[in-house]
Amino acid sequence: MLGQKLKINVVHLYMLFWLSGWVEREDYEFDILLEEELKKESWIIDGNYFRTFERRLKNAELCIFLDYSTELCINSVKERVDKYAGTNRPDMTVGCIEKVDDEFIEWVYNYNCDIRPKILNVLQNSNVDYLIFTFRKQTQDWLNKIDN
Repeated sequence: MLGQKLKINVVHLYMLFWLSGWVEREDYEFDILLEEELKKESWIIDGNYFRTFERRLKNAELCIFLDYSTELCINSVKERVDKYAGTNRPDMTVGCIEKVDDEFIEWVYNYNCDIRPKILNVLQNSNVDYLIFTFRKQTQDWLNKIDN
C-alpha cells in the first residue's frame, strides 16, 4: 500500500533470497542483488534478514518497524498460508508455493526475544528516522494520512 501511495517500487527481500522451489540463494548473490536495489534513487524494502539490516538502514531515509505481538504474527502466518495455499503469493519468488514449516513457526515464536532487541538497538543507535507500530490499526492510520 505504501509503494502504491508513493509510487515507489517495493522490493520484497523474499524475492531476492529465495530461488524457485524454496532454494536459498547464496549470501554473496543475495548481497549483490540487494546492492543493486540500494543504489536506486528510491525504494521501499520489505523484509527481515537481520544480517543486512544495518546496510539497508545506512541507505534509508525512514525505517518502519512493525513491532507486532507474537500472537498476531503467528495468526498472520496461518491466514497467509490459508489464503495462498497451493499458489504463489505476490511477494514471493515464482515457484515457491506457499507453505509453512516448523522451523519458520519457531523463528516467529522466538523473534521478539532473539531478533527484536537487536533491531531496536540498531535503530536507536542509527541516524535514521524510524517509526514503530505495535498494532495494525496504528499502521493503517498512518498509511491513511499519506496523500496519493
